[in-house]
Amino acid sequence: MKIIKGDRVVVLAGKDKGAEGVVSRAIPERGKVIVDGVNIAKKHQAPTRADEQGGIIDKAMPIDVSNVAVISPKDGKATRVGYKILDDGTKIRICKRSGEEIK
Repeated sequence: MKIIKGDRVVVLAGKDKGAEGVVSRAIPERGKVIVDGVNIAKKHQAPTRADEQGGIIDKAMPIDVSNVAVISPKDGKATRVGYKILDDGTKIRICKRSGEEIK
């Protein structure tokens, strides 16, 4: 999976199409990511010792990794991610659109 925690992404498909956010968690074994502020669902939460207050809470649900794209650091548009091996042997992620390194 080429998208990792901390990446700035845009949603390509689904009810939140066009929304941008930061990946808060990646779930590679399921091929999903959780993006802040995207794919929000209402969840009925029972009170627990840690959280005395129960009720209906908003929770960010996972979205399939194929429905999001990384935002290019150069022009701010959706791009694909590739890999490049530098001369010293380190592997970095690059933006296919501009060829720049993705932090």
